[in-house]
Amino acid sequence: MTGEQRLKAFTEENYQKTLTKVNDHIYHFLGYGHSNAIAIIGDTSVILIDALDSPGYAADMMAELAGLTDKPVRTIIYTHGHPDHRGGAGIFRDTVEEVIAFAPEKPMLKYYDRLNDVLNQRGAFQFGYGLTDEEAISQGIGIREGKTVGKGGFDALAPTTLYREKEVERVIDGVRLKMVRATGETDDQILVWLEEDKVICTGDNYYGCWPNLYAIRGTQYRDIAAWVDALDVILSYEAEALLPGHTRPLLGKELVQEQIKTFRDAIEYVLLKTLECMNKGMTINETVRQVKLPEKYQEKEYLGEYYGTVEWSVKSIYCGYVGWFDGNASTLMPVSDNEYRRVLRELVGQEKLTERIQSCIAQEEYQVALQLLELIEGVKITDNEGKDLGKEWKKQALLGRAGQMTSANARHYLIASAKRLMAGEGYQPK
Repeated sequence: MTGEQRLKAFTEENYQKTLTKVNDHIYHFLGYGHSNAIAIIGDTSVILIDALDSPGYAADMMAELAGLTDKPVRTIIYTHGHPDHRGGAGIFRDTVEEVIAFAPEKPMLKYYDRLNDVLNQRGAFQFGYGLTDEEAISQGIGIREGKTVGKGGFDALAPTTLYREKEVERVIDGVRLKMVRATGETDDQILVWLEEDKVICTGDNYYGCWPNLYAIRGTQYRDIAAWVDALDVILSYEAEALLPGHTRPLLGKELVQEQIKTFRDAIEYVLLKTLECMNKGMTINETVRQVKLPEKYQEKEYLGEYYGTVEWSVKSIYCGYVGWFDGNASTLMPVSDNEYRRVLRELVGQEKLTERIQSCIAQEEYQVALQLLELIEGVKITDNEGKDLGKEWKKQALLGRAGQMTSANARHYLIASAKRLMAGEGYQPK
Protein backbone atom coordinates (compact mmCIF):
# COMPACT_ATOMS: atom_id res chain seq x y z
CA MET A 1 0.00 0.00 0.00
CA THR A 2 1.03 3.61 -0.46
CA GLY A 3 1.60 5.78 2.58
CA GLU A 4 -1.78 7.41 1.98
CA GLN A 5 -3.53 4.03 1.85
CA ARG A 6 -1.83 2.86 5.03
CA LEU A 7 -2.85 6.05 6.86
CA LYS A 8 -6.46 5.58 5.72
CA ALA A 9 -6.49 1.95 6.85
CA PHE A 10 -4.94 2.82 10.21
CA THR A 11 -7.48 5.60 10.74
CA GLU A 12 -10.47 3.43 9.84
CA GLU A 13 -9.30 0.63 12.11
CA ASN A 14 -8.36 2.69 15.15
CA TYR A 15 -10.61 5.76 15.38
CA GLN A 16 -14.17 4.50 15.21
CA LYS A 17 -16.28 6.09 17.95
CA THR A 18 -16.02 3.64 20.84
CA LEU A 19 -17.26 3.80 24.42
CA THR A 20 -15.36 1.30 26.56
CA LYS A 21 -16.80 0.28 29.91
CA VAL A 22 -13.69 -0.46 31.94
CA ASN A 23 -15.72 -1.38 35.04
CA ASP A 24 -19.00 -0.31 36.64
CA HIS A 25 -17.83 3.30 37.18
CA ILE A 26 -15.00 4.02 34.69
CA TYR A 27 -15.61 4.73 31.01
CA HIS A 28 -13.19 5.56 28.18
CA PHE A 29 -14.33 7.69 25.22
CA LEU A 30 -12.44 7.07 21.96
CA GLY A 31 -13.28 8.82 18.69
CA TYR A 32 -15.65 11.30 20.30
CA GLY A 33 -13.04 13.97 19.59
CA HIS A 34 -9.47 14.24 18.39
CA SER A 35 -8.30 13.23 21.87
CA ASN A 36 -9.85 10.83 24.36
CA ALA A 37 -11.62 11.45 27.67
CA ILE A 38 -12.20 9.28 30.73
CA ALA A 39 -15.25 9.50 32.98
CA ILE A 40 -15.10 8.25 36.58
CA ILE A 41 -18.47 8.11 38.31
CA GLY A 42 -18.17 9.04 41.97
CA ASP A 43 -20.69 9.05 44.82
CA THR A 44 -22.60 12.13 43.65
CA SER A 45 -20.76 13.40 40.56
CA VAL A 46 -18.53 12.59 37.61
CA ILE A 47 -14.76 13.19 37.48
CA LEU A 48 -13.61 13.82 33.93
CA ILE A 49 -10.00 13.22 32.92
CA ASP A 50 -9.45 15.53 29.93
CA ALA A 51 -12.33 17.11 28.03
CA LEU A 52 -11.79 16.58 24.28
CA ASP A 53 -10.76 19.37 21.93
CA SER A 54 -13.91 21.35 21.14
CA PRO A 55 -17.33 22.22 22.57
CA GLY A 56 -19.25 20.41 19.82
CA TYR A 57 -17.44 17.14 20.41
CA ALA A 58 -17.74 17.58 24.20
CA ALA A 59 -21.48 18.15 23.87
CA ASP A 60 -21.79 14.84 22.02
CA MET A 61 -19.87 13.13 24.81
CA MET A 62 -22.01 14.84 27.48
CA ALA A 63 -25.13 13.45 25.81
CA GLU A 64 -23.59 9.96 25.84
CA LEU A 65 -22.61 10.41 29.48
CA ALA A 66 -26.19 11.34 30.37
CA GLY A 67 -27.22 7.87 29.24
CA LEU A 68 -24.81 6.35 31.75
CA THR A 69 -25.55 8.50 34.79
CA ASP A 70 -27.59 11.49 35.87
CA LYS A 71 -24.71 12.74 38.03
CA PRO A 72 -23.14 16.02 36.88
CA VAL A 73 -19.49 16.60 35.97
CA ARG A 74 -18.07 18.51 38.93
CA THR A 75 -14.34 17.83 38.55
CA ILE A 76 -12.05 17.95 35.53
CA ILE A 77 -8.42 16.78 35.67
CA TYR A 78 -6.15 17.84 32.82
CA THR A 79 -3.35 15.39 32.04
CA HIS A 80 -1.44 18.26 30.39
CA GLY A 81 -1.88 21.65 28.79
CA HIS A 82 -2.34 20.84 25.11
CA PRO A 83 -5.50 22.52 23.79
CA ASP A 84 -6.88 19.31 22.26
CA HIS A 85 -7.33 17.92 25.80
CA ARG A 86 -8.88 21.06 27.28
CA GLY A 87 -10.83 22.65 24.44
CA GLY A 88 -14.18 21.03 25.24
CA ALA A 89 -14.18 21.78 28.96
CA GLY A 90 -16.35 24.88 28.61
CA ILE A 91 -19.40 22.72 27.93
CA PHE A 92 -19.31 21.69 31.59
CA ARG A 93 -18.86 25.17 33.09
CA ASP A 94 -22.37 25.21 34.63
CA THR A 95 -21.62 22.21 36.85
CA VAL A 96 -17.83 22.06 37.27
CA GLU A 97 -16.54 23.13 40.68
CA GLU A 98 -12.85 22.22 40.37
CA VAL A 99 -10.43 22.03 37.44
CA ILE A 100 -7.11 20.40 38.34
CA ALA A 101 -3.79 20.72 36.50
CA PHE A 102 -0.07 20.60 37.22
CA ALA A 103 2.33 23.47 36.55
CA PRO A 104 5.14 22.75 34.07
CA GLU A 105 8.29 21.33 35.63
CA LYS A 106 10.26 24.09 33.92
CA PRO A 107 8.98 27.26 32.27
CA MET A 108 8.94 28.00 28.57
CA LEU A 109 11.88 29.97 27.20
CA LYS A 110 11.46 33.68 27.75
CA TYR A 111 10.12 35.54 24.70
CA TYR A 112 8.68 32.38 23.17
CA ASP A 113 5.51 34.39 22.58
CA ARG A 114 7.43 36.44 20.02
CA LEU A 115 7.28 33.39 17.75
CA ASN A 116 3.48 33.13 17.81
CA ASP A 117 2.99 34.06 14.16
CA VAL A 118 5.36 31.49 12.72
CA LEU A 119 4.42 28.80 15.26
CA ASN A 120 0.73 29.25 14.51
CA GLN A 121 1.42 28.99 10.79
CA ARG A 122 3.52 25.87 11.21
CA GLY A 123 0.95 24.37 13.58
CA ALA A 124 -1.81 24.96 11.05
CA PHE A 125 0.29 23.19 8.41
CA GLN A 126 1.12 20.25 10.73
CA PHE A 127 -2.46 19.69 11.87
CA GLY A 128 -3.95 20.15 8.42
CA TYR A 129 -6.17 23.12 9.22
CA GLY A 130 -7.62 24.37 5.96
CA LEU A 131 -7.42 20.96 4.26
CA THR A 132 -10.46 18.96 3.20
CA ASP A 133 -11.29 15.67 4.94
CA GLU A 134 -10.04 13.81 1.87
CA GLU A 135 -6.74 15.68 1.93
CA ALA A 136 -6.22 15.36 5.68
CA ILE A 137 -7.70 11.87 6.35
CA SER A 138 -7.05 12.19 10.09
CA GLN A 139 -4.61 13.83 12.48
CA GLY A 140 -2.62 10.64 12.94
CA ILE A 141 -3.46 10.05 16.60
CA GLY A 142 -7.17 10.72 16.28
CA ILE A 143 -9.98 12.09 14.16
CA ARG A 144 -9.71 15.70 13.02
CA GLU A 145 -10.12 18.43 15.62
CA GLY A 146 -13.58 19.90 16.01
CA LYS A 147 -12.49 23.29 14.72
CA THR A 148 -11.93 21.75 11.28
CA VAL A 149 -15.37 20.10 11.05
CA GLY A 150 -17.73 22.69 12.49
CA LYS A 151 -17.63 21.61 16.14
CA GLY A 152 -16.29 24.94 17.37
CA GLY A 153 -12.94 26.30 18.50
CA PHE A 154 -11.15 25.70 21.79
CA ASP A 155 -13.24 26.56 24.87
CA ALA A 156 -11.09 25.56 27.83
CA LEU A 157 -11.69 26.20 31.54
CA ALA A 158 -8.75 27.62 33.45
CA PRO A 159 -7.41 25.44 36.28
CA THR A 160 -8.73 26.31 39.73
CA THR A 161 -6.21 24.01 41.42
CA LEU A 162 -2.62 24.08 40.15
CA TYR A 163 -0.18 21.66 41.75
CA ARG A 164 3.59 21.93 41.74
CA GLU A 165 4.30 18.77 43.70
CA LYS A 166 5.72 15.54 42.26
CA GLU A 167 2.59 13.64 43.20
CA VAL A 168 -0.70 14.32 44.93
CA GLU A 169 -3.14 11.84 46.49
CA ARG A 170 -6.78 12.84 46.74
CA VAL A 171 -10.18 11.40 47.52
CA ILE A 172 -12.64 13.18 45.23
CA ASP A 173 -16.30 12.36 45.76
CA GLY A 174 -15.44 8.94 47.14
CA VAL A 175 -12.86 8.15 44.43
CA ARG A 176 -9.31 7.60 45.66
CA LEU A 177 -6.72 8.58 43.08
CA LYS A 178 -3.10 9.59 42.78
CA MET A 179 -1.83 12.19 40.29
CA VAL A 180 1.86 11.78 39.46
CA ARG A 181 4.10 14.13 37.49
CA ALA A 182 5.41 12.27 34.42
CA THR A 183 7.42 14.64 32.23
CA GLY A 184 7.50 13.35 28.67
CA GLU A 185 5.67 14.81 25.70
CA THR A 186 5.12 17.93 27.81
CA ASP A 187 6.71 19.36 30.94
CA ASP A 188 3.34 19.45 32.74
CA GLN A 189 2.31 15.87 31.88
CA ILE A 190 0.82 13.71 34.61
CA LEU A 191 -0.56 10.21 35.01
CA VAL A 192 -3.59 9.37 37.13
CA TRP A 193 -3.48 6.10 39.09
CA LEU A 194 -6.65 4.49 40.46
CA GLU A 195 -5.26 1.93 42.88
CA GLU A 196 -8.55 0.24 43.79
CA ASP A 197 -9.41 -0.29 40.12
CA LYS A 198 -5.87 -1.03 38.88
CA VAL A 199 -6.43 1.58 36.15
CA ILE A 200 -3.86 4.08 34.91
CA CYS A 201 -4.60 7.13 32.74
CA THR A 202 -1.47 8.20 30.90
CA GLY A 203 -2.29 11.31 28.87
CA ASP A 204 0.05 11.65 25.89
CA ASN A 205 3.08 9.76 27.14
CA TYR A 206 1.76 6.74 25.28
CA TYR A 207 -0.30 6.48 22.12
CA GLY A 208 -0.50 3.61 19.68
CA CYS A 209 1.88 4.83 16.98
CA TRP A 210 5.30 6.49 16.81
CA PRO A 211 5.05 9.58 19.03
CA ASN A 212 6.01 13.16 18.38
CA LEU A 213 9.38 13.02 20.07
CA TYR A 214 9.70 16.17 17.99
CA ALA A 215 6.79 18.17 16.56
CA ILE A 216 7.40 19.81 13.19
CA ARG A 217 5.21 22.75 14.23
CA GLY A 218 8.17 23.77 16.42
CA THR A 219 8.69 23.06 20.11
CA GLN A 220 11.38 23.26 22.72
CA TYR A 221 13.43 20.09 23.04
CA ARG A 222 11.39 17.23 24.45
CA ASP A 223 13.63 15.38 26.88
CA ILE A 224 13.52 11.84 25.47
CA ALA A 225 15.40 10.35 28.41
CA ALA A 226 12.81 11.84 30.77
CA TRP A 227 10.05 10.42 28.54
CA VAL A 228 11.59 6.94 28.87
CA ASP A 229 11.73 7.42 32.65
CA ALA A 230 8.03 8.34 32.62
CA LEU A 231 7.24 5.10 30.80
CA ASP A 232 9.20 3.22 33.47
CA VAL A 233 6.99 4.86 36.09
CA ILE A 234 3.89 3.80 34.16
CA LEU A 235 5.17 0.22 34.01
CA SER A 236 5.84 0.21 37.75
CA TYR A 237 2.12 0.39 38.56
CA GLU A 238 1.30 -2.95 36.90
CA ALA A 239 -2.06 -1.68 35.75
CA GLU A 240 -4.77 -4.00 34.48
CA ALA A 241 -6.11 -1.27 32.19
CA LEU A 242 -4.27 1.62 30.57
CA LEU A 243 -6.37 4.51 29.26
CA PRO A 244 -4.39 6.81 26.92
CA GLY A 245 -5.16 10.35 25.79
CA HIS A 246 -5.16 9.17 22.15
CA THR A 247 -5.73 5.78 20.47
CA ARG A 248 -7.29 2.65 21.91
CA PRO A 249 -7.16 1.60 25.56
CA LEU A 250 -5.05 -1.37 26.60
CA LEU A 251 -7.04 -3.90 28.63
CA GLY A 252 -5.34 -6.70 30.53
CA LYS A 253 -2.18 -6.60 32.63
CA GLU A 254 -0.08 -8.66 30.19
CA LEU A 255 -1.03 -6.48 27.22
CA VAL A 256 -0.27 -3.27 29.14
CA GLN A 257 3.12 -4.51 30.27
CA GLU A 258 4.14 -5.96 26.89
CA GLN A 259 3.03 -3.04 24.77
CA ILE A 260 4.27 -0.23 27.01
CA LYS A 261 7.60 -2.02 27.53
CA THR A 262 8.06 -2.39 23.77
CA PHE A 263 7.04 1.24 23.20
CA ARG A 264 9.53 2.33 25.87
CA ASP A 265 12.36 0.14 24.55
CA ALA A 266 11.92 1.35 20.97
CA ILE A 267 12.16 4.99 22.05
CA GLU A 268 15.21 4.27 24.21
CA TYR A 269 16.83 2.39 21.31
CA VAL A 270 16.50 5.45 19.04
CA LEU A 271 17.86 7.72 21.77
CA LEU A 272 20.90 5.59 22.61
CA LYS A 273 21.68 4.67 19.00
CA THR A 274 21.58 8.35 18.05
CA LEU A 275 23.98 9.23 20.88
CA GLU A 276 26.26 6.37 19.85
CA CYS A 277 26.46 7.69 16.28
CA MET A 278 27.06 11.23 17.52
CA ASN A 279 29.88 10.00 19.73
CA LYS A 280 31.54 8.48 16.66
CA GLY A 281 31.60 11.91 15.06
CA MET A 282 28.83 11.29 12.54
CA THR A 283 27.07 14.29 11.05
CA ILE A 284 23.35 14.73 11.56
CA ASN A 285 22.56 13.34 8.10
CA GLU A 286 24.86 10.36 8.59
CA THR A 287 23.17 9.67 11.92
CA VAL A 288 19.71 9.81 10.36
CA ARG A 289 20.77 7.27 7.75
CA GLN A 290 22.23 4.99 10.42
CA VAL A 291 19.45 4.99 13.02
CA LYS A 292 16.58 2.75 11.95
CA LEU A 293 14.16 0.74 14.04
CA PRO A 294 15.20 -2.92 14.28
CA GLU A 295 12.92 -5.37 12.48
CA LYS A 296 11.33 -6.55 15.74
CA TYR A 297 9.94 -3.04 16.21
CA GLN A 298 9.10 -2.34 12.57
CA GLU A 299 6.48 -5.10 12.57
CA LYS A 300 4.56 -3.51 15.45
CA GLU A 301 1.59 -1.50 14.16
CA TYR A 302 1.53 0.55 17.38
CA LEU A 303 5.02 1.83 16.49
CA GLY A 304 4.01 2.83 12.96
CA GLU A 305 4.96 6.31 11.77
CA TYR A 306 1.41 7.64 11.53
CA TYR A 307 2.18 10.72 13.63
CA GLY A 308 5.85 11.30 14.44
CA THR A 309 8.77 9.71 12.60
CA VAL A 310 12.04 8.14 13.67
CA GLU A 311 13.97 10.52 11.39
CA TRP A 312 12.52 13.62 13.08
CA SER A 313 13.26 12.04 16.46
CA VAL A 314 16.91 11.48 15.57
CA LYS A 315 17.35 15.05 14.36
CA SER A 316 15.75 16.43 17.51
CA ILE A 317 17.95 14.33 19.81
CA TYR A 318 21.04 15.41 17.87
CA CYS A 319 20.24 19.11 18.19
CA GLY A 320 18.93 18.73 21.72
CA TYR A 321 22.26 17.35 22.93
CA VAL A 322 24.85 19.26 20.90
CA GLY A 323 23.01 22.03 19.05
CA TRP A 324 23.03 22.84 15.33
CA PHE A 325 26.73 22.25 14.61
CA ASP A 326 27.42 18.63 13.67
CA GLY A 327 31.22 18.79 13.75
CA ASN A 328 31.68 19.17 9.99
CA ALA A 329 33.96 22.19 9.54
CA SER A 330 32.52 22.96 6.09
CA THR A 331 29.17 23.82 7.68
CA LEU A 332 30.58 26.30 10.21
CA MET A 333 30.34 29.40 8.01
CA PRO A 334 28.62 28.38 4.76
CA VAL A 335 27.90 30.68 1.86
CA SER A 336 24.29 31.77 1.44
CA ASP A 337 21.78 29.30 0.01
CA ASN A 338 21.33 31.54 -3.03
CA GLU A 339 25.07 31.59 -3.74
CA TYR A 340 25.35 27.82 -3.34
CA ARG A 341 22.40 27.24 -5.66
CA ARG A 342 23.88 29.58 -8.28
CA VAL A 343 27.17 27.68 -8.32
CA LEU A 344 25.44 24.31 -8.63
CA ARG A 345 23.23 25.59 -11.46
CA GLU A 346 26.35 26.71 -13.31
CA LEU A 347 28.02 23.34 -12.76
CA VAL A 348 25.06 21.19 -13.72
CA GLY A 349 23.38 23.41 -16.24
CA GLN A 350 19.79 24.53 -16.02
CA GLU A 351 18.69 22.35 -18.94
CA LYS A 352 20.01 19.18 -17.31
CA LEU A 353 18.46 20.18 -13.99
CA THR A 354 15.01 20.71 -15.43
CA GLU A 355 15.21 17.46 -17.41
CA ARG A 356 16.15 15.53 -14.28
CA ILE A 357 13.42 17.20 -12.21
CA GLN A 358 10.78 16.15 -14.74
CA SER A 359 12.27 12.65 -14.89
CA CYS A 360 12.15 12.31 -11.09
CA ILE A 361 8.51 13.40 -10.99
CA ALA A 362 7.62 10.93 -13.74
CA GLN A 363 9.37 8.14 -11.80
CA GLU A 364 7.72 9.19 -8.49
CA GLU A 365 11.08 10.15 -6.99
CA TYR A 366 9.36 13.12 -5.43
CA GLN A 367 11.82 13.85 -2.63
CA VAL A 368 14.74 14.05 -5.05
CA ALA A 369 12.65 16.33 -7.26
CA LEU A 370 11.89 18.63 -4.30
CA GLN A 371 15.55 18.93 -3.41
CA LEU A 372 16.57 19.59 -7.02
CA LEU A 373 13.82 22.19 -7.28
CA GLU A 374 15.55 24.10 -4.50
CA LEU A 375 18.42 24.71 -6.93
CA ILE A 376 16.19 26.66 -9.31
CA GLU A 377 14.44 28.60 -6.54
CA GLY A 378 13.95 32.17 -7.77
CA VAL A 379 14.59 31.23 -11.42
CA LYS A 380 11.45 31.61 -13.50
CA ILE A 381 11.01 28.87 -16.09
CA THR A 382 7.99 29.24 -18.36
CA ASP A 383 6.45 27.46 -21.32
CA ASN A 384 5.34 29.09 -24.57
CA GLU A 385 2.14 30.29 -22.93
CA GLY A 386 3.95 31.90 -20.00
CA LYS A 387 3.00 29.21 -17.47
CA ASP A 388 5.38 28.98 -14.49
CA LEU A 389 6.74 25.45 -14.91
CA GLY A 390 8.91 25.53 -11.79
CA LYS A 391 5.88 26.22 -9.64
CA GLU A 392 3.88 23.50 -11.36
CA TRP A 393 6.66 20.93 -10.92
CA LYS A 394 7.00 21.80 -7.25
CA LYS A 395 3.26 21.43 -6.69
CA GLN A 396 3.35 17.99 -8.34
CA ALA A 397 6.34 16.95 -6.24
CA LEU A 398 4.80 18.19 -2.97
CA LEU A 399 1.48 16.44 -3.59
CA GLY A 400 3.19 13.30 -4.86
CA ARG A 401 5.41 13.16 -1.79
CA ALA A 402 2.37 13.69 0.43
CA GLY A 403 0.77 10.59 -1.05
CA GLN A 404 3.81 8.54 -0.01
CA MET A 405 3.59 9.58 3.65
CA THR A 406 2.12 7.46 6.44
CA SER A 407 2.68 10.31 8.91
CA ALA A 408 -0.39 12.54 9.00
CA ASN A 409 1.79 15.46 10.09
CA ALA A 410 4.15 15.11 7.12
CA ARG A 411 1.23 14.66 4.74
CA HIS A 412 -0.54 17.78 6.03
CA TYR A 413 2.59 19.91 5.83
CA LEU A 414 3.35 18.89 2.26
CA ILE A 415 -0.22 19.48 1.02
CA ALA A 416 -0.48 22.81 2.85
CA SER A 417 2.86 23.87 1.33
CA ALA A 418 1.50 23.07 -2.13
CA LYS A 419 -1.61 25.14 -1.43
CA ARG A 420 0.47 28.08 -0.26
CA LEU A 421 2.69 27.77 -3.32
CA MET A 422 -0.28 28.12 -5.63
CA ALA A 423 -2.17 30.71 -3.56
CA GLY A 424 0.84 32.85 -2.68
CA GLU A 425 2.48 33.83 0.61
CA GLY A 426 -0.82 35.24 1.86
CA TYR A 427 -2.29 31.73 2.17
CA GLN A 428 -3.73 31.36 5.67
CA PRO A 429 -5.35 28.02 6.58
CA LYS A 430 -8.36 28.36 8.87
